[in-house]
Amino acid sequence: MSSNSFFREFIDFMKHRKKFWLLPIVVFAVLIILLILLASDNALTPFIYDLF
Repeated sequence: MSSNSFFREFIDFMKHRKKFWLLPIVVFAVLIILLILLASDNALTPFIYDLF
């Protein structure tokens, strides 16, 4: 199973079940995870900490 089929299945689920409110939650969660990964030990850490 490729990651593309996972996203396609998730989008089909949202269309079929009318669960469009899930999209902002998922997008926000992915952004937070990316921010944590970026802040974990690299040169961007001081700039990310300044955001908060």
